[in-house]
Amino acid sequence: MNEPETILEMLGGRQREARVLAVIGLSDDPGKPSYAVSAYMQQHGYKIYPVNPAIESVLGEKSYRSLAELPVKPDVVNVFRRASYLPTVVEEMLSLGLKSLWAQMGIWNPEAAASAEAGGIRVVMDRCILVEHRRLFG
Repeated sequence: MNEPETILEMLGGRQREARVLAVIGLSDDPGKPSYAVSAYMQQHGYKIYPVNPAIESVLGEKSYRSLAELPVKPDVVNVFRRASYLPTVVEEMLSLGLKSLWAQMGIWNPEAAASAEAGGIRVVMDRCILVEHRRLFG
């Protein structure tokens, strides 16, 4: 968990290949961290798929009720929900064959991380994807 090479690969590797991010808990409130972080990632070439059943759309993208409803398999599942939701996210990821879980700053669940890694999912927890992107790619 949180290995530097894993973080680099989840962000697109040394080639900085644009990635597809499913953002669980993305809010349509511009004052929320999930909005600002996702807008930044979108501005840097990442395709964003919001996963939030409470909203219709955000950042110009249709919002989906669950990972299973997404029209594509995301490269990374980026989570902005409380740590208690991570076991459910991991279960859904395992059932869909998704391979990369990123839990934002302040979100930490060692049991969910162990379950994810046992199922072949790479895990980053308690790190901000925007901060890591800036650190690696300026």
